[in-house]
Amino acid sequence: MVINEKFLFSAGAEVKQYKPGDTIFHYGATPYFYYQIIKGKVKLNNYNKDGKELIQKIVTDGESLGESLLFIGKPYPMDAVALEPCSIIKLCQNNFFSMLNVYPQLYFDLCKELSDCLYYQYIMLQANSSQNPSERIMGVLDYLKTSKKDYPPFSLKIPFTRQQIASLTGLCVETAIRTIKDLEKRKLIMIKDRKIYF
Repeated sequence: MVINEKFLFSAGAEVKQYKPGDTIFHYGATPYFYYQIIKGKVKLNNYNKDGKELIQKIVTDGESLGESLLFIGKPYPMDAVALEPCSIIKLCQNNFFSMLNVYPQLYFDLCKELSDCLYYQYIMLQANSSQNPSERIMGVLDYLKTSKKDYPPFSLKIPFTRQQIASLTGLCVETAIRTIKDLEKRKLIMIKDRKIYF
């Protein structure tokens, strides 16, 4: 959890419900709210000129989305779309900044979250700059493993579909599927009941 919910609610936050496919905010809109997920999964994505989707990140329970843009006032460079039913805390920008002024210790929690987002971007930029599809996919899997507690081999269930892995890595779905099968043959991942384990 980025910010303890009691601080958000004391500042006037409300809970909004979103259905799968609902847009929380869209590309080009001005940021006016702080969002933190109570439960659910949201993708931050863009589409290129050919209509191909690139998922920048998938955020889930306890994570926030788009908060860095509240500080610079620039429009969203991506969409935020619910992937499953979501309960999301929504706090207006003015109340958000007032809350930070009243509880300055929350800046540390926020800085930690922003640092984690930057770390993710660095890892993904490095992995996705490779021409090798295996390196791209392993970049996503390695990040997931380092962001969680220690897991024995093949015990971390990957929470993404093959389509989502393709969109996260900029690969076409067919290439992602072939590469995942190859990674399984090389014993770098395990597939059980159509789910990927790393």
